[in-house]
Amino acid sequence: MPRVYLDYNATTPVEPEVLEAMLPYFSGEFGNAASIHTPGQRARAAVEAAREQVAALIGARPLEVVFTSGGTESDNHAIFGIVQGASAAAPASRGQKAKHIITTQIEHEAVLNACQALEKDGFAVTCLSVDGSGLVDLEELRAAIGPETALITVMHANNELGTVQPLEEIGKIAAENDVYLHSDAVQSAGKIPVDVANLGVDLLSISGHKFYAPKGIGALYIRGGTRLRQLLYGGHHQRGFRPGTENVPGIVGLGKAAELARKALEADARRLSSLRDELERGLLGKVPHARANAARAPRTPNTTNITFPGIEGEALIIALDLKGLACSTGAACSSGAVEPSHVLTAIGLPPEEARASIRFSLGRHTTSADVAFAFEAVPAAVAQLRQLSPAYRP
Repeated sequence: MPRVYLDYNATTPVEPEVLEAMLPYFSGEFGNAASIHTPGQRARAAVEAAREQVAALIGARPLEVVFTSGGTESDNHAIFGIVQGASAAAPASRGQKAKHIITTQIEHEAVLNACQALEKDGFAVTCLSVDGSGLVDLEELRAAIGPETALITVMHANNELGTVQPLEEIGKIAAENDVYLHSDAVQSAGKIPVDVANLGVDLLSISGHKFYAPKGIGALYIRGGTRLRQLLYGGHHQRGFRPGTENVPGIVGLGKAAELARKALEADARRLSSLRDELERGLLGKVPHARANAARAPRTPNTTNITFPGIEGEALIIALDLKGLACSTGAACSSGAVEPSHVLTAIGLPPEEARASIRFSLGRHTTSADVAFAFEAVPAAVAQLRQLSPAYRP
């Protein structure tokens, strides 16, 4: 049976060039990057080269890149590091106001659950609503900022819809009000241009396994001069921001993946947006009553989210998997959740339609043949499930 993978927003395969770059650091070049002898210094040189590669992908200075275990750690460090650092300091300068965070209703759980934890500790959290395309209202953002606002955290691109937020405008609003801005760029880095200076962010999270690096490695961009409290305590690694022995193979892999992504960004985006649009048009044409969510908004080139009324999304995922097609109902971190997607209900879908929605996310290895396979598999599976569903009325 052929296997077609259309769940690249969940994770990506490690590219052969990335694996090749990593392999020496599992065996021959096994030195600790904090050691001063020759093996250690060779490992240190590899880490710093990777730091330069990641910095180049996002338009940062190498000194502003801190390696982490992935997007969740980066998001948590940015949020807790700013807010708790601010609350521990005397009010004096930017970020030293504390007690209030602004985010959105459609953030990843790494952000929402971090904000929820702070709320339990007495911090105020404002969750901005979004429109039917998943975009924030800039005037609502302006109105939400108060004298105690320490941080705005808004994702760059949404993991379920692909919607790209107007981050440059948000950055200007944050700067005008002297408030720190963090963005979860896990779904945008490596897919669309990300330039921290143009976006106006102070902190930005990325995760390697979303753009063909291994799982368990990521990075946090920290603009120079940002007052960020450390979360972990140990040695003096990475200027004290993230103590602990560096994951040299993972870091080397992240650097190589960043280099490859930067070189292929335009070509990949053109090819994937064409395939995505072909897939979207084909499924909407072949499945009665299907509709694409946030289709008119700016989106990452590889993502489409489609509602198939009258079916249960989890049942469709299983049916498609049996046919050889892998896709998802949304974030892999929420797999198995009983509640409908918080992203889809936030854009106005009723719970039954949110549960009937499927995310297709394409990647570097997706082909026209894969799209053609989906044209056959999805309509057939939807038709079969609708015949069994008492909820579907043609």
